[in-house]
Amino acid sequence: MSTESDIREFLASRRAKITPQRAGLPAYGGNRRVPGLRREEVALLAGVSIDYYVRLERGHLAGASEGVLDSVANALQLDDAERSHLYDLARAAAKRPARRTRRPRGPLPDSVLRVLDAMTDAPAFIRNGRLDILAVNRLGRALYSPLHAGTEQRRHGGEEQRTHAGKAERAVNIARFQFLDPAGSDFFPDREESVNTTVSLLRTEAGRAPGDSELTGLIGELVTRSEEFRTAWAKHNVRLHHTGRKAFRHPAVGEITLDFDAMDLPAQPGLTLTAYSAAPHTPAHDALKLLAAWAATEDASAATDDASAVAEDRSATAEDGSTTAIDTA
Repeated sequence: MSTESDIREFLASRRAKITPQRAGLPAYGGNRRVPGLRREEVALLAGVSIDYYVRLERGHLAGASEGVLDSVANALQLDDAERSHLYDLARAAAKRPARRTRRPRGPLPDSVLRVLDAMTDAPAFIRNGRLDILAVNRLGRALYSPLHAGTEQRRHGGEEQRTHAGKAERAVNIARFQFLDPAGSDFFPDREESVNTTVSLLRTEAGRAPGDSELTGLIGELVTRSEEFRTAWAKHNVRLHHTGRKAFRHPAVGEITLDFDAMDLPAQPGLTLTAYSAAPHTPAHDALKLLAAWAATEDASAATDDASAVAEDRSATAEDGSTTAIDTA
């Protein structure tokens, strides 16, 4: 979609949410053709002419000053995320640089990975704005194990991911798993909330980075293949995702609800470190201990499998060498 279409639909959707009573305006007559404010009412509240506001809502934000944008945001009672999104759309319309520098491609610094690995009691991972998981610690990989096992991820993996052991593999994408993998429906028990969160984060990122071709491709793929995503995307909701609670239905430990905190990495613009935790002496804390024990068992099993594979490779190499020697003789 074009920036003009995004602006038009975003402003219209926010206007539809504000009733005259909520805006402190008298409601004349009982037959209103729009569910929320009329354009002239928004113009009145914002202190601009009706013609000018109509022009803005048609997608022409390029020449709007900060004062005008603030007035429109106040009139529409936008929250912090919506206000930031409006500014991002205005930057995109004016073709001004995004408000944060995009992360250069390349591996994450070892110092960042060491910090991630040091968080031994908390599931944690680093993601980009497209919701690719780029690095994960041992407990985080255990928590998100269904994502790493999903066949959709193997076919559509994004950037390279670093695991707690330092191994490189294809990054998994939370949105692809949630909407395109059959296991996604079961892993997030609060389906409506998780869908709204994921789509709102992608919509927010689309405003920040309108030129990100990989993000555009991801959104296009999800819109094409998932009606659920397509419906949620049309709502134009945005969100800041710094702290809260998230529920999971893990195949090994059952349902678990954890607190999360998401922290931007200043030295890695565009990347976020998310860590989960649980208060001591709670069922969630006990579930985390169970998850850690399960992860240790899985690691031990994987190590045994790796050792067996190495032994088999050595045996096969030795047999090949013997055969070659006999044939040569």
